[in-house]
Amino acid sequence: MMQDQRDNSYLFGGNAPYVEELYESYLHDPASVADHWRDYFDNVKQVPAVDGSSRADIAHAPIVASFAERAKQGPIRTVSDSADSEMGRKRVGVQQLIAAYRNVGNRWADIDPLKRTERPDIPELNPAFYGFTDGDMDIVFNTSNTFFGKTEMSLRDLLQALRETYCGKIGPEYMFIADQTIKKWWQEKLESCRSTPHFNVDEKRQILDRVTAAEGLERYLQAKFVGQKRFSLEGGDSFIPCMDELIRQAGSKGVQEIVIGMAHRGRLNVLVNVLGKMPTDLFAEFEHKGPETLPAGDVKYHQGFSSDISTPAGPVHLSLAFNPSHLEIVNPVVEGSARARMERRGDLLGEQVLPILVHGDAAIAGQGVVQETLAMSEVRGYSTGGTVHIVINNQIGFTTSDPRDLRSSLYCTDIMKVVDAPVLHVNGDDPEAVVLATKLAVDFRTKFHKDVAIDIVCFRKLGHNEQDTPAMTQPLMYKTIALHPGTRKLYADRLEAQGVLPAGTGDLMVKEYRAAMDAGIQTSDPVLSNFKGKFAVDWSPFLNKKWTDEADTAIPLTEWKRLAEKITTIPEDFKVHPLVEKVLRDRAAMGRGETNIDWGMGEHMAFASLVASGYPVRLSGEDSGRGTFTHRHAVLHNQNREKWDTGTYMPLRHVAKDQAPFLVIDSILSEEAVLGFEYGYAASEPNTLTIWEAQFGDFANGAQVVIDQFIASGEVKWGRANGLVMMLPHGYEGQGPEHSSARLERFMQLCADTNMQVIQPTSAAQIFHVLRRQMIRQFRKPLILMTPKSLLRNKEAASPLTEFTKGGFQTILPEVDATIDASKVSRLVMCSGKVYYDLVKARTEKKIDDVAIIRLEQLYPFPHKALVTELKKYPQLEEVVWCQDEPQNQGAWFFVQHNIMENMVDGTKLAYAGRPASASPACGYAHLHQEQQKSLLNAAFAKLKGYVITK
Repeated sequence: MMQDQRDNSYLFGGNAPYVEELYESYLHDPASVADHWRDYFDNVKQVPAVDGSSRADIAHAPIVASFAERAKQGPIRTVSDSADSEMGRKRVGVQQLIAAYRNVGNRWADIDPLKRTERPDIPELNPAFYGFTDGDMDIVFNTSNTFFGKTEMSLRDLLQALRETYCGKIGPEYMFIADQTIKKWWQEKLESCRSTPHFNVDEKRQILDRVTAAEGLERYLQAKFVGQKRFSLEGGDSFIPCMDELIRQAGSKGVQEIVIGMAHRGRLNVLVNVLGKMPTDLFAEFEHKGPETLPAGDVKYHQGFSSDISTPAGPVHLSLAFNPSHLEIVNPVVEGSARARMERRGDLLGEQVLPILVHGDAAIAGQGVVQETLAMSEVRGYSTGGTVHIVINNQIGFTTSDPRDLRSSLYCTDIMKVVDAPVLHVNGDDPEAVVLATKLAVDFRTKFHKDVAIDIVCFRKLGHNEQDTPAMTQPLMYKTIALHPGTRKLYADRLEAQGVLPAGTGDLMVKEYRAAMDAGIQTSDPVLSNFKGKFAVDWSPFLNKKWTDEADTAIPLTEWKRLAEKITTIPEDFKVHPLVEKVLRDRAAMGRGETNIDWGMGEHMAFASLVASGYPVRLSGEDSGRGTFTHRHAVLHNQNREKWDTGTYMPLRHVAKDQAPFLVIDSILSEEAVLGFEYGYAASEPNTLTIWEAQFGDFANGAQVVIDQFIASGEVKWGRANGLVMMLPHGYEGQGPEHSSARLERFMQLCADTNMQVIQPTSAAQIFHVLRRQMIRQFRKPLILMTPKSLLRNKEAASPLTEFTKGGFQTILPEVDATIDASKVSRLVMCSGKVYYDLVKARTEKKIDDVAIIRLEQLYPFPHKALVTELKKYPQLEEVVWCQDEPQNQGAWFFVQHNIMENMVDGTKLAYAGRPASASPACGYAHLHQEQQKSLLNAAFAKLKGYVITK
């Protein structure tokens, strides 16, 4: 069916006469047509006319008949004779021909170096489709709506110009774009040069030099390190001159920083031939002689790198992001990093910072994070001023891929159309065409600040890796590849044949590059080894710090009251919703110390005090401005607004004269890409409190790749610190399997090497102090916060004002009931999260006075010293019970039990009280939830049974 649709000309609608006839009948008598047609035509009548009027349509046939009758009478003639009529038809045909080549000329473009498929039959690209014959080829037509440099051209010359422009080595796609200005821009750029490169001798030599470097490195590594994985670029060699030109052109347009994301194909080539990594350092990694200073490390084709390159327009800082084998997952990380660099420079449009994303043909079409990242590209909180996408399209995807299995779209880049990003498909065997496409892409991004894609259609000389034999499953393709002389040789021979370079120059350049490799010296543009940009970030204050380092997070009472007044004051003419008005009144009373401070106020005061002290705050997530549970109200909405895009007020932007920025973003509905973006942002900006908030913690598993590959392991693999905060609403209140658990157990399983902090705060003061600690203490590790839902409005979770003006975050909250005599306590119940308040209520109802309850607020790093201090308070202690809301195979139980045992005295028993093991995070039946909750609370105070450990 899809092929039938593709073969059907877009200019032809075979059903049009039939539909028109039905419509005429409908206009005469609506009851004369079938019900489904009548419904359709009724809807059509509701659409305003092109002039904006809403007058009802009238039957066309009588009008047509009237004109026909008047024509018979002779007084009025629309054409002078049949020759004029025929010429008019041909003029229309010429315009249709131009439109056809602009729309689908790329289908005939010569972009496949292997020439594996025949040119498809596209009737509208053939002049005969419009009734033209060979006898019409020399007729001159008006071509003023083209940019070929002539207002009139013969049909023959026009056809040649169209085919050179749209069917040559570059196949442009841009006519799907809605913006007419952009379409006209592309027409002028492409047609004025007919998509044909015109480089001088020096430029051509530079291109050959980069192609030689691309091939040279791969062949050198192949000979020197036989069989070792490197994910060779061979067959896609033109990618290196593409990157070289991109950096030069971007530099000439004012770009000073470039952030690059790419998977493993060609990565080593980019490291050496683009970023200027010393070949000797790369060789040492192959020989396993490189430095191994990290707890885990990573393979060489995942490594990132930074350097400062000299370009004709000045230095440009290049940063290649570290990337796991999850291919496209680096995309949002790069975008977040670019956004942080833009904001640091005050670069609102991305004029000084450029993100580049390099894709594989299978990955860009197959991985959903591509679409999620594109969806953010023009959203206020995430835009980076346009990304240049490059596809290394080796036309195979995986080693065993059948083209019929690769994707459902025509081109691998069709996903770019969702954001109206133009695509330039280009033959990888023509390096000059690749470089021209690169120039055009940079020009477009510079002018319009939108995404653009270069699809380098090439091939993969070797297998997926160097230990693979692709001919086993791709015999035909690899017979063709085996006969291919290589892009470098084709281009060198062409330049020598044209007399651009002396004979033998190509071979000489090969020898020179190999000599450079033997010497281990750099081959890219000069690397500025001692250069440090004005906007470079110094991470040294945050390295080699301990989680136990102290931080003064309390604020003076006078500052508290000043800030509280600021965040509860709004402009006089600003009308908030009555419910929000009450929230502001209540917060004002909290600010004056008249009532205890609730969660929303504690969080707000943390943000206010940080921005007032010069720490920017960036918070993003679904519904984060208001808060999923309507507790935050960081963005206020004027109920009397007159326009949809005005009438908001953020008190946190008005707390001090020279305060730091506060930004809260209601994100797109994405977990993976948005979390990846915020990770990238935090990786480039350690001085900003960067927070990603899940709508419900349960939904974070949609971003599990980011959590596993970056947040949990990025530092031990790559040595990259990161202070990102994740807020994950978590708590069992009977809302079912997808609205209860942030999967605490998964984070606990990932904890090691002091790689992150996992905290479940249970009071307003605790969230206040932990957020402030994250910035004030010079310790940058991801902070995973299991935030509450029901506790947001639980008065027991509110804190007195003194807990904000004194003290700090406590890793363990001790027993607070003064009636519990520590000398008589025989059982200690340890818990984390909202179940604490349920336990306290149950203890009161049962009138128990020999059981103490403490809260483990920080689950990792485990606070051993604090626990020892608590245990020593109870000399008669015989039993410790860990109580949790989560099922036994989930939550923190399996992680905390050995840590608790380690600190217990001999003879003490450790037991579990909680839900039984379950395949689901929570039950969906309300009555079952209540029964389980009652049972676990009873077990916390009843005689020990089930799994009991005695130390």
